[in-house]
Amino acid sequence: MALHRDIFWIGRQWAVTGFGIQAVDQRLRGVLDVEIARLWDDDFVQGRRAKPGLNLEDFDKALTLARTRYPQAPAARTTVHAAIELPLALAPVAPPPKPVPPVVLALRAEGRLARFLPQWRIRR
Repeated sequence: MALHRDIFWIGRQWAVTGFGIQAVDQRLRGVLDVEIARLWDDDFVQGRRAKPGLNLEDFDKALTLARTRYPQAPAARTTVHAAIELPLALAPVAPPPKPVPPVVLALRAEGRLARFLPQWRIRR
């Protein structure tokens, strides 16, 4: 995957972008990239650190910069979203609008050659 257009820091092997942490080498096609949502997943990050040929110093620096740029969402914030979604789920649902029948255009050209018909005229 190509680097995201918003690049905040670029190192020798890693870059902090609007996507999260991305490998600068585009031949990897985004296999080692870390999304913003997974920056705080330690098991996922440790799995990325275990890959061979990884510049650990550069990866650690990119990880710390990305974590400061994208802080972890607090747990209270998720309960607020749940509190907002619950009343929306209980709200009465309006009935769907009645379907409007499509307008059918009848072209009357039986028995006549099309090249002799007047152009740009539609009869209903």
